[in-house]
Amino acid sequence: MKLFQILAIAVALPLAALAEEPSPETVKAEEITVGPYSAADVDGLDPFLWLRRPVVVFADTPNDPNYRRQMQAIESGLANLEERDVVVITDTDPEARSAVRQRLRPRGFSLVLMDKDGEVKRRAPAAWSMREIMHAIDRFPLRREEMLERNPAGR
Repeated sequence: MKLFQILAIAVALPLAALAEEPSPETVKAEEITVGPYSAADVDGLDPFLWLRRPVVVFADTPNDPNYRRQMQAIESGLANLEERDVVVITDTDPEARSAVRQRLRPRGFSLVLMDKDGEVKRRAPAAWSMREIMHAIDRFPLRREEMLERNPAGR
């Protein structure tokens, strides 16, 4: 019996050593807040399915005026975005070809609003105010269902 246990341990140790440990700098969807997070730090958009609504801000450079305006607007309304289960993802390096950029294929500056089901709901070629972002998110069908569940008297 002891020989069997020793063999089992001897086989399991090399397998455990081969298992890839997750990178500590990679963001895990269930541990996230609203952000913003760099697209280089997230493993694509699939980990956010049914957990968060990605709001993705693309630009060719962090000095893009639309990008700066958009990020100022987002930073002013982080609490409102947290209430709507949003995660903000930014990508200002087209050369890095992040998984998020490859999936959404932006051209220049782009604001992309997605729902929890992973579908792109809105795209904008210019910066939006927080009011416009919140209004658009509140019109998503899944968001409407959430609002009715939280406040059933609102029917």
